[in-house]
Amino acid sequence: MTDTSTHALLNPAAADLGAHAPKPTATTPGMTEATLVLWTNGRVETGLWESNAGSFTATREGYSEICTIISGEATITGAGEEPITYRAGDMVAMPSGWVGVWDVPVAVRKHYTTIND
Repeated sequence: MTDTSTHALLNPAAADLGAHAPKPTATTPGMTEATLVLWTNGRVETGLWESNAGSFTATREGYSEICTIISGEATITGAGEEPITYRAGDMVAMPSGWVGVWDVPVAVRKHYTTIND
């Protein structure tokens, strides 16, 4: 069943994402994250995510992700790829099977959409 109701978030930069929790894949001690899911239908999910500074590993296994950086910055290095630094307004797409590292020099917030395979 698809949820067709309207869900709106007018200011994603100021939205309260709730309490931060430890980032499970962090390689930097003390790194935390918070997520606010805005809408999901079981196959597609969209919302906001943020983390404090640090580094973490990431794997997009079984889903693809498209995101837009809202604030802060992150240098993202895909396996076998050159690092790319993303800042507010930049978009990145990570297809299913993508593996890499996020280096976050200052807190970062993004809007994300994931699509399950």
